[in-house]
Amino acid sequence: AGLLNSTISRLLFTIFLFLGTLVSIIMIIPGVEKELHKLPGFCEGSGSVLGVQTNVDCSSFLGHKAVYRMGFAMAAFFFLFAVLMVCVHSSKDPRAALQNGFWFFKFLVLVGITVGAFYIPDGAFTSVWFYFGVVGSFLFILIQLVLLIDLAHSWSQRWLRNADEGSARGWYAALCAVTFIFYAASVAAVVLLYVYYTKPEGCTEGKAFISINLILCLIVSVVSILPKIQEAQPHSGLLQASLITLYTIYVTWSALANVPTQHCNPTLLLRNSTGSATATEPLTSWWDAPSIVGLVIFILCTLFISLRSSDHPQVNKLMLTEESGSGAGHGAGPGGAEEGGARRAYDNEQDGVSYNYTFFHLCLLLAALYIMMTLTNWYRPDESLQVLRSPWTAVWVKICSSWAGLLLYLWTLVAPLVLPDRDFS
Repeated sequence: AGLLNSTISRLLFTIFLFLGTLVSIIMIIPGVEKELHKLPGFCEGSGSVLGVQTNVDCSSFLGHKAVYRMGFAMAAFFFLFAVLMVCVHSSKDPRAALQNGFWFFKFLVLVGITVGAFYIPDGAFTSVWFYFGVVGSFLFILIQLVLLIDLAHSWSQRWLRNADEGSARGWYAALCAVTFIFYAASVAAVVLLYVYYTKPEGCTEGKAFISINLILCLIVSVVSILPKIQEAQPHSGLLQASLITLYTIYVTWSALANVPTQHCNPTLLLRNSTGSATATEPLTSWWDAPSIVGLVIFILCTLFISLRSSDHPQVNKLMLTEESGSGAGHGAGPGGAEEGGARRAYDNEQDGVSYNYTFFHLCLLLAALYIMMTLTNWYRPDESLQVLRSPWTAVWVKICSSWAGLLLYLWTLVAPLVLPDRDFS
């Protein structure tokens, strides 16, 4: 059988996002500016190319300003397609061809927007775009949690199904082992957070954040195995709760790594010590542990957005995706496969799209903003910045997103009980 047209389109758009991310990473690698200065007549040199004056300040291509402009270009690109794809219901819509084809021209559009972004005057751009990044990152952290709920649910359901069909003892043992590992890792992480990110005197905020999230994780874990919840959702269990707990502890760690007080934040001290003595150079030191883990989670989540086919009806409603195995996503497949052959992608969306095009692009837009903030360590670009500090905004956004995520997971547990008239099966 051929590949699904819808899957290829999502993967290629995701590759565009990854290319932009790679360019952003290159722009903040120490030493890149020195290499650009080696190009004859490029950096801060005057000359003329095709009648256009070339007087380039290489510092404008690097560091925060460059990452913000790259983030703006990717966000603008995905926003453009989100608007163009509003209310596309099947591949019979002429606009569907824009979604699923013309990739070379789409690449040129992205390059053109990126080039244009570097002509945006500094002014208030970076300050305003910082807040767009904050809001987008908050929403993307929630999307990551929805995807984790989906992953854990599908995982648990598949293993329980295997237990019913085969050696039940082995599958149940594996389920228990994975759940135990997730909880053990969470407990170890909480202990390390208390050790490294709090002090006997002060650091009240850090102590409060860790303690509150620990209590909330205990609550959702207990709720997930209550008899009434189990009766309403037989596949709900501790595997989902353990994965959500581990993710919540990670978000808490990521938030504490942005606390602007060196006394309570060893990560901040590390960032400053790895940079040079200049005010702007340490800003390139983004590759501390929280940021690297954030980058890995970002890559996995965006790939999951591209490839996912959920078995969880509530997650499908939240992600505006068709339920797997149903509807148009599968109706046109065989015919298309015969026509196109194994070497071609076949159109599986003639009767209806298998995912919401606009929502998919909005997810990638939020992903672009999230990676922009991750690579810049949530620092606001400011030439007058003399001390490397992260704003409290980043801390509160991450902590609030962890609380919102836990409430969202709690809702997926209690929804069948709160709304008994609705079908959640």
